[in-house]
Amino acid sequence: MSGNSASRAAPPALERRLTYAGAALFSYGFRPFFLAGAAWSAACIVLWIPQLTGELSLRTAYPPLDWHIHEMLYGYVAAVIAGFLLTAIPNWTGRLPICGAPLAALTALWLAGRLAILFSLQLGILVAALVDIAFLTTLAVVAAREVVAGRNWRNLRVLAVLGVLIAGNIVFHAEVYLLGRADYGIRIGIAAVIVLISLVGGRVVPSFTHNWLARREKGRLPAPFSRFDVASIAVSVATLAIWVGWPDAAVTGVALIAAAIMQATRLARWAGDRTVADRLVLVLHVGYAFVPLGFALLGASILHPSIMPSTVGIHAWTAGAIGLMTLAVMTRASLGHTGRPLAAGAGTQAIYLLVFCAATFRMIAGFGGSMMLLELASAAWVAAFGGFVLLYGPTLLRQRPVWAGRGRT
Repeated sequence: MSGNSASRAAPPALERRLTYAGAALFSYGFRPFFLAGAAWSAACIVLWIPQLTGELSLRTAYPPLDWHIHEMLYGYVAAVIAGFLLTAIPNWTGRLPICGAPLAALTALWLAGRLAILFSLQLGILVAALVDIAFLTTLAVVAAREVVAGRNWRNLRVLAVLGVLIAGNIVFHAEVYLLGRADYGIRIGIAAVIVLISLVGGRVVPSFTHNWLARREKGRLPAPFSRFDVASIAVSVATLAIWVGWPDAAVTGVALIAAAIMQATRLARWAGDRTVADRLVLVLHVGYAFVPLGFALLGASILHPSIMPSTVGIHAWTAGAIGLMTLAVMTRASLGHTGRPLAAGAGTQAIYLLVFCAATFRMIAGFGGSMMLLELASAAWVAAFGGFVLLYGPTLLRQRPVWAGRGRT
């Protein structure tokens, strides 16, 4: 397709985007944030295991476990959310994507947050917290401006969840500063991301599944969005709110099991069993399956704590649901928005499998604290996200030759 024909096919805002002539890395939001987020995710685990074994001591003002949790949740995941929103919002609103100097500045702000936390002992927790919180706050302001200007009111709910994530980050820093360790800030952050997966995953998983199945032989298609989906999300949100406030109460355990049943039923309605032939679609179903699994395991840990450790359910959400869903979104968006075929090659399938193994090993390790399993889980995670950098880095660093963004977010 020639440049002229590409311009005629694109919406007006994206026609303007075609005139961008700066660095390829800052031509679209997914490029710097997916690449930097994946690299930081791998680096954090490389630094975490030696801290866990006592072989390394980072000079931060945060306890080692809190540093690990914060940087994976409010560092890595925040970067992926930024890359997703800055790529999806132009498709939602038809407005010009954030690119060039503003995007570079936002990326630099994210990086400043990572460095501020890493050197928080020298800077002090208050300064480090202000720098770190500034990134998500700025992202929320930029995203809200675009959504409101584009009158895309239905997606304000996504920004509301982003607001909860910001609140969780503030609480996290306040707890460490006042109490020496984080508690509520961790649960708020995890809950916000699981709600975001429920909202966005509940839209993209059945949509991409429907599009792929519709091109094949006739058969069962994903059920359309209905009141059941609304009820499932509502129950999950209410349950997560209860879990944040009362993580050990019996009523919380019962609510978590109920939410697990509803989320599992919701997933079963999306015809995931028919997607085995397309790994790019299948991984979305596998990743989302860790959402109800996390609800169920965490509920079981409250009702039967002597049998089920709480860390198993937590890592079903963090390593399983968050790990696989973020990687699935990163690979699909990177392929689609660089004009490459929407197909998972051998390398992409390998990094999917590595994250699945990392989540599985980490969950099993929760039962007995096996250092070997923790090291295997860590090695698999580092290989997966390091693999993403190696596989997709060259493409993300190159300028996209043609507009190929229609419906590919």
